Amino acid sequence: MHKYYKTVWISDIHLGSKDCKADYLLTFLNQTTIGTLYLVGDIVDMWAMSKQFRWPESHNQVLHKILSLSESGCKVIYLPGNHDAPFQQYDGMAFGHIDVKREDIHTTIDGRKLLVLHGDQFDEEVCFGKFHAWIGDKGYDLLLFVNRWYNRFRTWKGLPYRSLAGYLKKHIKGANKAISRYRAACCNRAKKLQLDGVVCGHIHFPEISNENGIAYHNDGDWIESCSALVENEKGNIDLVYFAHSSGDCIKSKQIQLEKIPNKKAA
Repeated sequence: MHKYYKTVWISDIHLGSKDCKADYLLTFLNQTTIGTLYLVGDIVDMWAMSKQFRWPESHNQVLHKILSLSESGCKVIYLPGNHDAPFQQYDGMAFGHIDVKREDIHTTIDGRKLLVLHGDQFDEEVCFGKFHAWIGDKGYDLLLFVNRWYNRFRTWKGLPYRSLAGYLKKHIKGANKAISRYRAACCNRAKKLQLDGVVCGHIHFPEISNENGIAYHNDGDWIESCSALVENEKGNIDLVYFAHSSGDCIKSKQIQLEKIPNKKAA
């Protein structure tokens, strides 16, 4: 079913990496009409491509789809992250119809003001030092490797895709601590700017929650979760997941229960 959203936030696509779910994202974009599209960082994975160049046709199609959207009336705002950091130097400039910004402030239909940024700005606050960051990077690569083969097995068994990596993040104490610190850092930045909330990506953990009165929205990723944040015509923001079995997007019941009530900006 074709759907219209006033605003869509997606991040951490990681085009050029072997774990990118480009086919799923392309299906989502093709079945959606969007007023404003925020690309919240790590769209192209320059880290992965520096190790091994990989650019399948599906990745090319996603890039062309985004360019096509920008030329057909959809406002596209690109906020580079850490994996596409070279684009950060173009903050405030535009490539064709795509505006490049390090940070932005989005105003919802009902008047709430949200800080939008990738989230790598808070790495020094969240990380436990260079050694721990290196361990985390290597551990994440291993986690994605296991996740990849786990889902190949599920596909062979006729079962739908399931993010094993996302499940483990919820149940590992150290990961929960890092996610909590990241959430607090993002919300503290929004609070200092006297905004109502924040939209970010970076940690591949989709979530809508409340941190001391500040609305926290993380749009997840297209490596593990295949998720996006969407704003409807009333200003409500939902977290949706691509349903791999049906080829459609569904709202998360769990996230819906946690959704922040609309609050006018002060």
